[in-house]
Amino acid sequence: MNIKEDLLSLSPPTEFTRRDFIVTVLTAGFAAAVRPIAAQTVIQTDCKGLIAGEVKIPVEDGQIPAYRAMPEKGKNLATVLVVQEIFGVHEHIRDVCRRLGKLGYLAVAPELFARQGDVSKMTDIQKILQDVVTKVPVAQVMSDLDATATWAAKNNGDGAKLGITGFCWGGRIVWLYAAHNPKLKAGVAWYGRLTGDTDALHPQHPLNMVPSIKAPVLGLYGAEDQGIPVEIVEMMQDDLKKTKNPSEIVIYPDAPHGFHADFRSSYRQGPAQDGWKRLRAWFKQHGVT
Repeated sequence: MNIKEDLLSLSPPTEFTRRDFIVTVLTAGFAAAVRPIAAQTVIQTDCKGLIAGEVKIPVEDGQIPAYRAMPEKGKNLATVLVVQEIFGVHEHIRDVCRRLGKLGYLAVAPELFARQGDVSKMTDIQKILQDVVTKVPVAQVMSDLDATATWAAKNNGDGAKLGITGFCWGGRIVWLYAAHNPKLKAGVAWYGRLTGDTDALHPQHPLNMVPSIKAPVLGLYGAEDQGIPVEIVEMMQDDLKKTKNPSEIVIYPDAPHGFHADFRSSYRQGPAQDGWKRLRAWFKQHGVT
């Protein structure tokens, strides 16, 4: 498959079949599958000085719920799309939006599983993956993110200063979106899968699409990640260098998968804080500010 075909494989169809949405409002709190919460480490960001809460994003076949956070007096704000883990737009993702809002961004996290299932109430991670995540088409995700960026530009965001960040499942999506949207300025991918099986709904993975990546992506990975072998991450590093792509990858030696997830035992304060510092610098360097 050549580069042009790669891009076409990620392009959404002109319209989706109208259907009922399973998730129409966001569920409060943390997803059922991540309880109990590691209360001693969880970061809680307040809403002081922010406009924060649920919004509706018009999409091809209806509307999806999303969480938005931004400064109270903000206009023409640099915008960051925040892409969920497999647990949906639960409290951790909403807190990430508030953290970005405190930095002056319009941060918005759309519920990208709205059509396929409500993962917030599911307790079995394997069922989440099998019954929901594997049924979410990449084309649908790209289209919903485009719609979210369009919504943000009409609601105090600056469409010319667009960034994206995502975690786990969302980290993979960051790489794909950087190949999809030529208007994207930069992305930060936290431990997103780089390869895997392909099918009609998931025709490409980041490692296959390096020549197509337009926006610079900062990849943040853990060497102790049991699901993403460090050898694969190093392959991605090599391919980026070979194509002279401005993206970069940082590998934290002792970090496991999910090292930014302060609500789980996988949280590692050092890599998480360093990654957040790098995110801020990366967005500033590439015009998302």
